[in-house]
Amino acid sequence: MEQRTLGNSQLKLSTVGLGTWAMGGDDWAFGWGPQDDAASREAVHEAIDSGINWIDTAPVYGLGRSEEVVGKAIVDRRDELIIATKCGRVWDESRTIGKRLTKESVRRELEASLKRLGIEQIDLYQMHWPEPDEEIEEGWAAIGELIKEGKVRYGGVSNFSLEQLKRVHSIHPVTSLQPPYSMFRRGIENDLLPYCQANQIGVIAYSPMQAGLLTGTFTKERAAALAESDWRKRSPYFKEPQLSVNLETIERLRPIGDRNGLTMGQLALAWLLRDPVMTAAIVGARKPGQITETFKASGVSLSAADLQEIELVLKDRETRAPELEGTQLRPQAK
Repeated sequence: MEQRTLGNSQLKLSTVGLGTWAMGGDDWAFGWGPQDDAASREAVHEAIDSGINWIDTAPVYGLGRSEEVVGKAIVDRRDELIIATKCGRVWDESRTIGKRLTKESVRRELEASLKRLGIEQIDLYQMHWPEPDEEIEEGWAAIGELIKEGKVRYGGVSNFSLEQLKRVHSIHPVTSLQPPYSMFRRGIENDLLPYCQANQIGVIAYSPMQAGLLTGTFTKERAAALAESDWRKRSPYFKEPQLSVNLETIERLRPIGDRNGLTMGQLALAWLLRDPVMTAAIVGARKPGQITETFKASGVSLSAADLQEIELVLKDRETRAPELEGTQLRPQAK
């Protein structure tokens, strides 16, 4: 599988990484519905066997459950993997999720993550959200200290604006940014991608499949049948008026994939990786068979004509279903 160097680090990431949000199950505010831990572990093993060399997780996914599942799955394979996790989302005994980036909290989260994952060092430690905004400098300085102490190799941020990214980058070099990015959500192209390219900051896209929509397997019936515990039930992307426009757009894109021998999901991923400023993309999987289909897009090059046609289709979608970047379209667990 193709690998790219992550920003200013010595980490070489496969262009597809395994996302583990859904492995957190449904017993928390932003779950994906019921999940079987054995299937999760099998999906981890399958990803590694496929050539994927990094896993992205977070304490808040399932309130510790995702990290524990990953930890059990990698017991004998730690040396094969780059492990990325996060900090900044905490919860209390009532399982209510809060936002905290104080130095003490970041350190507590780090120690808890190491224990759940069963490892001694985090390869990439990321601030999950820039909240509370007034604490991001303190939290980032704490990550810098953890790097000096050897408990963390590199630090990154997720969901940051350009202004917030500049604030922390001046304290300690940022190795990576993890933003939402897909054919249906392209806001980072305007300012964040150019800044990252100019400052040697790697970019790891999350939700490249727009939470499953761009796999090409969704229908109106499937969207309506989502479990009540599945956060997508409340997402504008999966409800009208956007749902119909999104599904129509996918059907217009599908022939481009067909003539390149690509599934819709593979086309979406190949499109995202078209620009070398993109280090990699996180692709979620919750059972065997899912990741092995998508990762085949790694290393695929689309022609200039294909990219131009895709651009026309996506621009048409934007006029029919404007992407409200100022509106929270993704639950803040991610």
